[in-house]
Amino acid sequence: MKSYPRWAQNTNPIFIKSPTCQILKHRATMSTSEFKGFTEEQEALVVKSWSAMKKNASELGLKFFLKIFEIAPSAQKLFPFLRDSSVPVEQNPKLKPHAMSVFIMTCESAVQLRKAGKVTVRESSLKKLGAVHFKNGVVDEHYEVTKFALLETIKEAVPEMWSPDMKKAWGEAYDQLVAAIKTEMKPSS
Repeated sequence: MKSYPRWAQNTNPIFIKSPTCQILKHRATMSTSEFKGFTEEQEALVVKSWSAMKKNASELGLKFFLKIFEIAPSAQKLFPFLRDSSVPVEQNPKLKPHAMSVFIMTCESAVQLRKAGKVTVRESSLKKLGAVHFKNGVVDEHYEVTKFALLETIKEAVPEMWSPDMKKAWGEAYDQLVAAIKTEMKPSS
């Protein structure tokens, strides 16, 4: 088994208190204009790495989700199509399309962040994403595990490009996406 940060090794429902969670809570209450911004350099790193990963989005999306479930097996309970499934998670026919969709949405959101000046998502809306995350009981700690899994997936996908600056760029883009989703986390009306 890989070595994950101590906070990520919990196999029970994830209730972690950490500085990152506190930052995400604060960011969820900020307006877009309050963000420090996504620099040109960060944008270039994200665009370059996404260009290299895009052709393998399906495979990488599945790796991303399997990494989440490896770190936090209880996260499987957040997905209705996995809750009552008797099929091993990696063979669940609904997981791969869902994982690919989420991975692409996350990466595309990062790529357009600076140009749009705000978080935007395709084929969905932030309001819908917020409502679904609220309904399924997603909490700050789940976002933290997901961020770790995303960064590890990208690092493994483009090891020759990976650097502390790239990690920071993807981390910033992810944090902004999470903050935007969290502002919409309320019951659907």
